[in-house]
Amino acid sequence: MRMPRRGLVIQARTRWLLVGLALLFSLVLLMYLLECAPQTDSNGSLPGVVGESMGKEYYQALLQEQEEHYQNRATSLKRQIAQLKQELQEMSDKLKSLQEKKSPKVNGVNYQGTKEQTSNDLLEFLHSQIDKAEVSVGAKLPSEYGVIPFESFTSMKVFQLEMGLTRHPEEKPVRKDKRDELVEVIEAGLEVINNPDEEDGQDEDDGVGDRQLYSENDFVEGYYRTERDKGTQYELFYKKMDGMEYRHVTLFRPFGPLMKVKSETVDISRSIINVIVPLAGRTEAFAQFMQNFRDVCIHQDKRVHLTVVYFGQDGLSEVKSILESVARETDFHNYTLVSLNEEFNRGRGLDVGARAWEKGEVLMFFCDVDVYFTAEFLNSCRLNAEPGKKVFYPVVFSLYNPAIVYANQDIPPPVEQQLVHKKDSGFWRDFGFGMTCQYRTDFLTVGGFDLEVKGWGGEDVHLYRKYLHGDLMVIRTPVPGLFHLWHEKHCADELTPEQYRMCIQSKAMNEASHSHLGMLVFRDEIEAHLRKQAYRTNSEAVG
Repeated sequence: MRMPRRGLVIQARTRWLLVGLALLFSLVLLMYLLECAPQTDSNGSLPGVVGESMGKEYYQALLQEQEEHYQNRATSLKRQIAQLKQELQEMSDKLKSLQEKKSPKVNGVNYQGTKEQTSNDLLEFLHSQIDKAEVSVGAKLPSEYGVIPFESFTSMKVFQLEMGLTRHPEEKPVRKDKRDELVEVIEAGLEVINNPDEEDGQDEDDGVGDRQLYSENDFVEGYYRTERDKGTQYELFYKKMDGMEYRHVTLFRPFGPLMKVKSETVDISRSIINVIVPLAGRTEAFAQFMQNFRDVCIHQDKRVHLTVVYFGQDGLSEVKSILESVARETDFHNYTLVSLNEEFNRGRGLDVGARAWEKGEVLMFFCDVDVYFTAEFLNSCRLNAEPGKKVFYPVVFSLYNPAIVYANQDIPPPVEQQLVHKKDSGFWRDFGFGMTCQYRTDFLTVGGFDLEVKGWGGEDVHLYRKYLHGDLMVIRTPVPGLFHLWHEKHCADELTPEQYRMCIQSKAMNEASHSHLGMLVFRDEIEAHLRKQAYRTNSEAVG
């Protein structure tokens, strides 16, 4: 009996010893934590953040800031949700209105119809967007500022007026959605051409084996523009390498699926262009123009007539000699030289050139002696002008002064090598309306140029506005094959204040890019900086 009692006593002592050790360890740990804890007085600071309180006030301010941020975000989201609900309600009301118009009434009650009826109503609404857009018929506009210009594109590049942050007049689409959009549009156009329906005027008896199929390689060029409240319009052109017929497809995306507007074959093989050039003096420039005309129009295109309207007698014999020399060397005789013994007036010269044609209807290209164009541009001219329907106002790429652009070279490169779309080599001349393709009957119908305009500038804008005020569609887009070559510009004292202002503005914009002009303005400052740098370098070397 004594052994068990002794065991119990030992167990009790051991238990009390363990409890005591545990209490002692807890006390030591508490003292250590109190000793190592960070200071919380007003002078304490967060590690790595000087001058910010670690106290309660700091955390409260931080929480308040986060709370305000999320409250603002929630308010913004609520506002956006409300706007979306309103837009959804408006769209629902439109669709409901269309359903009420089409649904039959029995005893004054509208039956909503089936899902097929709703789908038809939606399709009708989308087609109404096409009818409201400027796709098939031109819209009357108050001025040139109301025009929505097209952007042009090929399978590889986009030629754009709105250049964005890059300021590149020509570029491969940077955004993936833009690349995907253009690829989708080209493929949709091919689907329309290769699988025509009855509306396209193709014979139903023509089997797929008899029909010529087109591929992405046959895409030549396209144009697109967006009316923000209606949708995006696409004009697409396809051509086989060895053919002269173009396939023209118009598509429209009414903020929904692409919808075919029309598909047609455009034959331009017999379309003659009358290139009309008003001229006074400038015989060296005319010789250069005729070199381009010989290469493009005589050797390549072969469907062009040239009309030169010359003012005055000084230089007239040289112009005649240049034309006769080209005629002898190339056997080209499709030209007309009209001589006017009066003061130069561009509008008057183009008007006389248009009326000098005596063979009926013809497509005219109003051109200047400083303009360089390609054979591809001539086809664009034919494709985008249609008598009684469309006039073409391409945006010219205007080259800067080569002496400034190529200042780091001994001499500027040949003209052909200067024809590049770079932001330091030129700009889209979107304020100029002098280069245009239009049919003679349309020109005469709107009354031609305002011949009261004297001297430089203004006559082209007046004609442009006449078309905007009428029913013809104006195709306005930058084109890659049309360049305005730099030449020194003189603004005469005889000009009106408005003409003189326009002339000086044009002269300034033609000279060089913003960055190059800045280098010229700050040339002295830059040279002084370079001299100081050279002096410091020499001083350090001597020391």
